[in-house]
Amino acid sequence: MELVYTGKTKNVYKLDNGNYMLLFKDDCTGENGVFDPGANTVGLTIKGVGCANLRMTKFFFEELAARGIKTHYVSADIENCTMEVKPAKMFGDGLEVICRYRAVGSFYRRYRAYVKEAAELPAYVECTLKDDALGDPLVTGEGLEALGIMTPEMFTALKAQTRLIAGVVKEVLARWNLELYDIKFEFGYVGDEVILIDEIASGNMRVYRDGKYVEPMELAKIVLGD
Repeated sequence: MELVYTGKTKNVYKLDNGNYMLLFKDDCTGENGVFDPGANTVGLTIKGVGCANLRMTKFFFEELAARGIKTHYVSADIENCTMEVKPAKMFGDGLEVICRYRAVGSFYRRYRAYVKEAAELPAYVECTLKDDALGDPLVTGEGLEALGIMTPEMFTALKAQTRLIAGVVKEVLARWNLELYDIKFEFGYVGDEVILIDEIASGNMRVYRDGKYVEPMELAKIVLGD
């Protein structure tokens, strides 16, 4: 296998069949040892979180497939913490998309003069360009068009897919009396079709139960029945 990308939480390898393999690591995004799914730096390492994230990703990707929602997922090898995926092009050098149901994290830090912490939000979608040096700057749909990163039609599809998939995750988590506050996705495209790529993991979402934050490993245990 050929290593093509070393990321914060996973490495990417090219397979002989034209697909790619993602190797999940135990690193989590955050700052000063505190987990933050919206952070652009590795803040801590949690033993076993890589495979837990893979198991969660497998669980949710297969849930989406059962509902007819396309992703780049092919299969998962839990023992080796790897996932095979179909090739898809990134938007620019990478685009992160967050769907927010509550005002927490960076959203609250930016807009706290206008909103109370944990106030309800209407599945608010925001995008950031993956750029560690610039702190993953926010970008609008018009900005993405002006920069030549995506068309208005693609941005409309991206927002619709984000809300659809986040809604599925929110619905599924509610089975365990868990509330999704926000979740981070990555999307790519094949032709003109926008599809979900990367992962749907406990390390990329904030989830609360009875008003108390649920840590990523604990979340995985609850959902996966460990």
